[in-house]
Amino acid sequence: MKRVCIAIMALSISMTTMVSCKEAANKAKEATEEAGETLDEASEGLKDAANDAVDAVKDAGDEVMEAGEQALDSIKKAGEETMDKAKEMGEGIKDAANETAEDLKKVAEDTKDKLEH
Repeated sequence: MKRVCIAIMALSISMTTMVSCKEAANKAKEATEEAGETLDEASEGLKDAANDAVDAVKDAGDEVMEAGEQALDSIKKAGEETMDKAKEMGEGIKDAANETAEDLKKVAEDTKDKLEH
């Protein structure tokens, strides 16, 4: 009877241990599945964030290129305007020099005429 009682107790302990191990295994399996799902979600989140960052950098690059093109256009226009003004001023100086030369020639002729008379 003692042996039967010990056998029943041993069987009871082994059954309890077996049920406990099975529950632990099930919980570990559930935790592993949840961790996998969490990693998948995190991976998708990181992928979306990376795509957003790439898009933002591309947009910023496009804006910089556009601003650079506008700046170059402005510089080109300013250069053209400067050249036009310089040509105008050059023509004005040329005309003034011609007028001065004519005036000096006239004064020289007048002076020559006065000296001769």
